[in-house]
Amino acid sequence: MKCPFCDELEDKVVDSRMAKEGEVIRRRRECLGCKRRYTTYERVEEILPVVVKKDGRRESFDRSKILAGLKKACEKRPISTATIEMVTDRIEKRIQEMGETEIESRIVGEELMKELHQLDQVAYVRFASVYREFKDIDQFMDELRTLAQQRRDR
Repeated sequence: MKCPFCDELEDKVVDSRMAKEGEVIRRRRECLGCKRRYTTYERVEEILPVVVKKDGRRESFDRSKILAGLKKACEKRPISTATIEMVTDRIEKRIQEMGETEIESRIVGEELMKELHQLDQVAYVRFASVYREFKDIDQFMDELRTLAQQRRDR
């Protein structure tokens, strides 16, 4: 593993631990060149589907896009980074479990919407307004009314 501080290729593993319910191994490493320590994470390489965009383009599934969308929707909300990571993990796992080689971007968006609906209604509306491309205030208000009705029905 190349040291992030001095680019030395030789290191030693100081500590290894399981993380994320055994799905990841966390390793503390010490560079043999500069003696600084750093952390790496090891996980099984997962075969994820190609995402088919609305315009027909295809691109590799990118976990960081889900994470970025969640972070943007949850900005200035009382939601921890750890929670956002867990939500991203759940979405990624569900998509992988579908076993498809290709998946429409709409399905990824709907999975995000489901998670945000449960997590935080303000974040949900933020994401929905961009994802569903609300054209005017009426569409926005319709979504808010639906949320309010669901809340009353609980």
